Amino acid sequence: MKTRLKELRAREGMNQTQLAKLARISRQTVSLIEREEFIPSLLIAVRIARIFNEPIEQIFLFEEDE
Repeated sequence: MKTRLKELRAREGMNQTQLAKLARISRQTVSLIEREEFIPSLLIAVRIARIFNEPIEQIFLFEEDE
């Protein structure tokens, strides 16, 4: 799964700690998601999508062969 999380944070001028606080997750979780080493739960994905006012599928990109 690919993610645009880092790009969206940069667009908003937000660091990992700020996003983590808003999404009620750890900064380490944000880092793992950005490095594509962790797939977030649906609940976390929805929280992040709401923070950036973007559809989930525009933030987390699933490739057909995954």
